[in-house]
Amino acid sequence: MTLKMQGSLSATALGDRLGTTSEAARQQLARLAEEGLVEARSASAGVGRPTQLWSLTPTAQSRFPDTHAALTVQLLDIVRSRLGDDALDAIISVREAETRSAYVAAVEPAPDLKSRVAALAELRSQEGYMAAWTEQPDGSLLLIENHCPICAAATACQGFCRAELEVFRSVLGPDVEVERQDHIVSGGRRCTYSIKAVTHASA
Repeated sequence: MTLKMQGSLSATALGDRLGTTSEAARQQLARLAEEGLVEARSASAGVGRPTQLWSLTPTAQSRFPDTHAALTVQLLDIVRSRLGDDALDAIISVREAETRSAYVAAVEPAPDLKSRVAALAELRSQEGYMAAWTEQPDGSLLLIENHCPICAAATACQGFCRAELEVFRSVLGPDVEVERQDHIVSGGRRCTYSIKAVTHASA
């Protein structure tokens, strides 16, 4: 909280503000650095050894109150009430198209279904879904998402979930069946998707 309010500080300055020694402050900073919450940079102050100034990392910023979820829900409600469901559907469609385009570029070069699902899981993890995948005993694949960073929006408008499922189906190809099994918005601990290749019977 002190670094958030005061900005970058040395261990000595931080100790002074907290009413402790610089060494005690340095030990706390070292622990926070191991957790990826603070980082140090050297600042020259003229003669003598440069001073280490400590500041918060982007990861630490997420520990502070953030009302973006409430704002998102409010904006969705305004769009729906003032502009109608068609306008909300249009917004979701644009997001779906942009997501599909980005995913295709990343997933399409993969040589087989397992590689495509692995690439999709990596993309989703980068976006905050804490995704992974595994092969099931029956040979199908399971895409697992342990977190939903758009949960508030998806709860307010399940069109986002529908659009994501359609993106998965589109990106993985016409010969692949994708079915959602668990669903965070419906009370599940995580979202899971069963993925398997489909063999079409010849005419």
